[in-house]
Amino acid sequence: MSVPSPAAQNLFFEGNRQMQAGELLAAQNSFEQALELAPDMAEALANLALLQERAGDIAAALGSYQRALHLQPANTHIYLNLSGLLIKQKQFDHAELACRQALALDPASPTLLSNLGMLLACVKREAEAEECYRQALAIDPGYAKARFNLSYILLRQGRLEEGWEAHEARSNDPLGRYFEFPRWQGESVVGKTVLIGFEAGFGDMIQFGRYALQLKAMCAKRVGIVCHPPLKTLLAGLTGIDEVFAYDEAVPKTGWDFWVPPMTLPLHCHTRLDNVPAQIPYLATDSAKVAQWAATLPAGKLRVGLVWQGNPQFENDKDRSLPALSVLAPLLANREVQFVSLQKGFAQETAAQQLAELGVYDAAPTLADFSDTAAVIANLDLVISVDSAVAHLTGALGKPCWLLLADFRTDWRWLTERSDSPWYPHMRLFRQPAGGGWDGVIKQVATALRAWNNGNAVSPAAAGPQ
Repeated sequence: MSVPSPAAQNLFFEGNRQMQAGELLAAQNSFEQALELAPDMAEALANLALLQERAGDIAAALGSYQRALHLQPANTHIYLNLSGLLIKQKQFDHAELACRQALALDPASPTLLSNLGMLLACVKREAEAEECYRQALAIDPGYAKARFNLSYILLRQGRLEEGWEAHEARSNDPLGRYFEFPRWQGESVVGKTVLIGFEAGFGDMIQFGRYALQLKAMCAKRVGIVCHPPLKTLLAGLTGIDEVFAYDEAVPKTGWDFWVPPMTLPLHCHTRLDNVPAQIPYLATDSAKVAQWAATLPAGKLRVGLVWQGNPQFENDKDRSLPALSVLAPLLANREVQFVSLQKGFAQETAAQQLAELGVYDAAPTLADFSDTAAVIANLDLVISVDSAVAHLTGALGKPCWLLLADFRTDWRWLTERSDSPWYPHMRLFRQPAGGGWDGVIKQVATALRAWNNGNAVSPAAAGPQ
């Protein structure tokens, strides 16, 4: 292999700088120019592949990775990146081959073991995945990524005691650097003040906000919460909460005894499957807003809310969300039901005309925050939703919710092969079959809705685990 010219090396270094600065198009151009001067520069090919992948040019990215590996067949980092791309493309057999080829080169690598574990978890070979994670941790007990990945399997299987411990491997450093009072480590909170920090998404804050009441039951004197701005008004009605701060406000750095991330609360409250705190509802609605929507929504039919897409920034959103409103056609064909769209964002904007044509009442344009959404839900009989914050909100309000779940990388909180949820007693889970696909799920939901509306089913909630 020839040594790259100084000009090619300079272009490569400039491409790295541009990539780190977020100047992705310029970086791609630099790597391409470097490769014109040095076609066998494997590092430039590997970085170019990353940029091609981010740009959605999957075929080009795969080609660049393969060329890079041909030039550097012992480069485990390239194998690692290639396997990641193949996993996203659900080419699991090829991804596993890439993982195992890398491990053959470096069998004691915690990173490679954890990566293989993640792949095996994706295809539900969970015992093998767990073994990979534990091997990685045996080599490097401090390897946080492997421990966090292990938590996904443990929590999904309901092995909560070890699962919550492993889940602490996630990072909460920004809050720890901000607050000037200590993080709660599970010690007594009798007579103490506790501030729940924010983390993850809207749905997580709604789900774990229930622990404010648990802290009060442990005799905490005052409990506050920091949240995303669209949640502030809603969480003011959270049972057990004394004070709410949006994170874009002047959040106090001092004046509290402890702070705690919301997803750490189940650990210190010793939550297990048989004692999940489910005092439902634990959120209050604005009575004036509820009355306003009662007078606004069409009357005379069963009212069913709809959410078909989640936050597109979520890593698994492509799988958890429906690709389009049209997928719900078998459901929307039921003219005995008044469907109400709670869908926000781009999905709502692109479907507005279609909603009108289908007779779906579009509530979303007038929903300013989650307290508005809660007021609408209070006037509905049922909400049908993909895995979204609205599903958590519906569950927290004690309204029946039918949750549509993808087969690929189902979130741990919905456990395994259950049609109910210990977190939300009024929720029923509809799961894709093995291998995915929404058609069967939607037909099942449409049948269940007709049965319930015709009086052939007692309740829209789940009967229990299956």
